[in-house]
Amino acid sequence: MPAAMVVALSAGLLTAIAPAAHAAAGATLHFTSVEAESATTTGTKIGPDYTQGTLASEASGRQAVRLSAGQRVEFTVPRAANAVNLAYSVPDGQSGSLDVYVNGTKISKTLPVTSKYSYIDTGWIPGAKTHHFFDNSRLLLGQNVQQGDKVAFQATGTQVTVDVADFEQVGQAAGQPAGSVSVTSKGADPTGSGDSTQAFRDAIAAAQGGVVWIPPGDYRLTSSLGGVQNVTLQGAGSWYSVVHTSRFIDQSSSSGNVHIKDFAVMGEVTERVDSNPDNFVNGALGPNSSVSGMWIQHMKVGLWLMGNNDNLVVENSRILDTTADGLNLNGNAHGVRVRGNFLRNQGDDSLAMWSLNGADSNSSFENNTISQPNLANGIAIYGGTDIAVKNNLVSDTNALGSGIAISNQKFLDPFSPLAGTITVDGNTLVRAGAMNPNWNHPMGALRVDSYDSAINATVNITNTTITDSPYSAFEFVSGGGQGYPVRNVTVDGATVKNTGTVVVQAEAQGAATFRNVSAAAVGVAGVYNCPYPASSGTFSLTDGGGNSGWSSTWADCSTWPQPGQGNPDPDPNRNLAKGRPATATGSQDVYTPGKAVDGDANSYWESANNAFPQSWTVDLGSSYAVRRLVLKLPPSSAWGARTQTITVLGSTDGSSYSTVIGSAGYRFDPATGNTATVSLPASTNLRYLRLSVSANTGWPAGQFSEVEAYLTS
Repeated sequence: MPAAMVVALSAGLLTAIAPAAHAAAGATLHFTSVEAESATTTGTKIGPDYTQGTLASEASGRQAVRLSAGQRVEFTVPRAANAVNLAYSVPDGQSGSLDVYVNGTKISKTLPVTSKYSYIDTGWIPGAKTHHFFDNSRLLLGQNVQQGDKVAFQATGTQVTVDVADFEQVGQAAGQPAGSVSVTSKGADPTGSGDSTQAFRDAIAAAQGGVVWIPPGDYRLTSSLGGVQNVTLQGAGSWYSVVHTSRFIDQSSSSGNVHIKDFAVMGEVTERVDSNPDNFVNGALGPNSSVSGMWIQHMKVGLWLMGNNDNLVVENSRILDTTADGLNLNGNAHGVRVRGNFLRNQGDDSLAMWSLNGADSNSSFENNTISQPNLANGIAIYGGTDIAVKNNLVSDTNALGSGIAISNQKFLDPFSPLAGTITVDGNTLVRAGAMNPNWNHPMGALRVDSYDSAINATVNITNTTITDSPYSAFEFVSGGGQGYPVRNVTVDGATVKNTGTVVVQAEAQGAATFRNVSAAAVGVAGVYNCPYPASSGTFSLTDGGGNSGWSSTWADCSTWPQPGQGNPDPDPNRNLAKGRPATATGSQDVYTPGKAVDGDANSYWESANNAFPQSWTVDLGSSYAVRRLVLKLPPSSAWGARTQTITVLGSTDGSSYSTVIGSAGYRFDPATGNTATVSLPASTNLRYLRLSVSANTGWPAGQFSEVEAYLTS
């Protein structure tokens, strides 16, 4: 990769630049969520952790509470409520229940918990690990609770990890609309014992141009519905009218005017099988259709939309625990509006537009709240013309995903790349971005990706808030490794706080203009500018004015910046010293201090000869509770065994050093890998690590091929 370009951006004080007035990010929800880690508990808090494959990394806020039998977590009710939905996890293969207490009194109902819908494996997806650890379970409490009341959940025989509780005041069940056709009048069984499939079909046939009524009850369908057109399917509310099926509507075309509202569809999808249409809607509802007030859970995909869905509106619905996407506009979608929805725990992109077989156009994702997609992006736009992503709230993306991705990744042909104007406005991204195990480097909170072709559309990113990204805020990349350019991008009006590494991660050739972008508590540097492949060209950042807090540039394109201040460490097992700036009192020839932190055990630092004592120092970037050092020499047997006498010192400011471990001899022997481990006291807290070498039985100089520092003991 080429040396990083120096980018002139306005320096000065960290001043908040207020974005232009715009709608609040996220959906207007009928419930209020409370994190378990903020509640009172006799259990054990886990996290924060950003490491792919760990339980805490998939939790809301990257933290949760683990309960063993007899332990409880008690929530303070934030609003008047009579119902609760709980996000939780239990060990693989287990099921059970939680006892429920209201103001200290155990109620008769219990909350069922199960691993049945969790622990998904998708070995055909590169970089995937077992994921989808959490699930959701809901309960009508049978009584009203008020703000300030206490609701507790207590584990019985099964270990349960509790993530978040959603408290809701559920209204009374709605009554049957006049003139509607009830599914029970056609023989549907509201107890769920009988098969109601034919009754639903008969009611739909009888109600053409009108309303099919789904009364309160549980209805079991054993096969999907087809031929659905010019009809409204309406329930008494998503807590009352519940349809149990893994395939609700499956049809390749429809004349449209289908309106689905106010009931729940609960699937039984326990694995992801992409060839199966295990979706709430698979195919087309037809033009001028709508979906609203729905609760969709335990499907492969909520809505996988193909064919003619022009002017479709999907709004005010909940999509939970899907093994793949929440909603995917799979080409040829025109004038579609997806707004005001809540999505949690998707196994792929929560919301996606994929312009396969024809461009999605003039469509938007607006005011949606998205939490915990665990194998892809919160929102992904793969191609399309004149697309808008506005006023969404996305939090806690995990592996292989950003909060928002604007991309020309095609997956299949024929594909329609991004064109026209792509509007990304008013979005808030919290703890978004992740380490990509296929790239071995991170994905930013908001990513613009020329994966399979150059981005020539106009991309306007405005009024963005990015908080606590574990890595970078804005990423520009050609993810397919071909070096296609990213052009015509403007970032105007952004507030970035506590980003783990950099504000701008530029890895593609191209250009972007930044205006009124303010940053505070940046982990490492303002800009990483290292296009790949190295011969592909440069990325030009134009300062449009009003920028502050991110004028510095990462200087070493041979290493990746590691998360610094302002965030939980995304990888608690990483080597804190790798790639960090190193200095020494002296060096011999080409054996410079940086050789001891370059990740290559065959290169090494050697001090000035015959001049003991000599010291070597590394700046870890922030103060850390370092607990263990691993000191290495080249593993080759040509390096004979030797003992170096070393004193370990530490500093938080780089000027005043104190002794951490007094002078001691450390044996390096190629027969055991030529490594020495140094355990540090539990009180150790340092930013600057210094090793002072006063003797070496194998050579008259201090020598290290790698110095590794870890938080773990």
